[in-house]
Amino acid sequence: MARPHENHREDVAGRANVEDTPELLAYYADLDRFGAGALWTVANKIEPWEPQSSSVPMLWRWTELREPVLRSVDLVTPEKAGRRVIYLRNPGRDDVAAAVGWIYSGLQVMNPGEAASAHRHSASAIRFILEGAGAYTVVDGHKMTLGRNDFVLTPNGTWHEHAVAAEGSPCIWQDCLDIPFVNAMEANFYEVHPDLTQAVGYAVDDMTKTWGNAGLTPSGGDWAKGYSPMFKYEWAPTYDALQRYAGCTDGSPFDGVMMEYVNPTTNGPVMRTLGASMQMLRPGEHTKAHRHTGSYLYTVAKGSGHSIINGKRFDWSERDIFCVPSWAWHEHVNGSATEDACLFCLSDLPVMRALGLYREQAFGENGGHQPIK
Repeated sequence: MARPHENHREDVAGRANVEDTPELLAYYADLDRFGAGALWTVANKIEPWEPQSSSVPMLWRWTELREPVLRSVDLVTPEKAGRRVIYLRNPGRDDVAAAVGWIYSGLQVMNPGEAASAHRHSASAIRFILEGAGAYTVVDGHKMTLGRNDFVLTPNGTWHEHAVAAEGSPCIWQDCLDIPFVNAMEANFYEVHPDLTQAVGYAVDDMTKTWGNAGLTPSGGDWAKGYSPMFKYEWAPTYDALQRYAGCTDGSPFDGVMMEYVNPTTNGPVMRTLGASMQMLRPGEHTKAHRHTGSYLYTVAKGSGHSIINGKRFDWSERDIFCVPSWAWHEHVNGSATEDACLFCLSDLPVMRALGLYREQAFGENGGHQPIK
């Protein structure tokens, strides 16, 4: 923590507590002229006792957003807009266009027969399919067909393009990228493919067929890149895995039955900066409250219920999206007595873990429930 000069007052905890005087204000003005400043004037802001997220808990309702998203189809084309996306605004992160923390998210819509031009960028992305049939993505020549609740990776630096087959239906998917984080690192590049499209050079869905086989890896399979080779993660085997796991575990008191999507070659996160998980809340389940560092963006894949975030209740149903800011108390409730609920979560957990910044705390001595404000 800040340690002011011995002649300056500080509170009992050793925090900066210096009163402004005419002499000090003049001194600060002089420092400002030289591109400098006194640490004690900002210490309490830049060194908080615990994380102070500028993000606020938010809930984006599918029933409210779907119609405006579809309306954009009649207003702009993918060619003119670049990407026809309605992004999710967190009022605490307007300055960086983030949904929560350093995570950007938006809803992208495409009609049958439409295609967005191929491009690549420094930001990593996960696309979670919300509605429609016939969507596909091509990543470095690998074509992945996509159905509801599937998600596809477009890792940083890979050529990728999105389209909907002519025989499909209007498709909406959720884009989740680490754009604000990469921009904060001042390391973002963006490039359009010189041919505006890329050739498909492999069998359709080859990466999932090669690497997504229930713990089996191809003989002689070689993959040294820093992201998962699987590219596409499908809903059906995910839900099946959750059901089977639920048959032999009580699950976490804080997260229910939760499983992380992993890179099959390392058992680590699917990408270096973005992690993904799916959790099942069994009928009537009410998790205990806890908080942890990192930012979390949830999409309701199945069922309905509510979450309590920092003492406020947020009711959700299928395809709704909500966020939990870093170090915010949260707990989840499945509102059905007969059906399970599933939450897809996109997070910056890989960054928290890699930098040694992950920390978790239960609410109360052994975990309990928050009072609702």
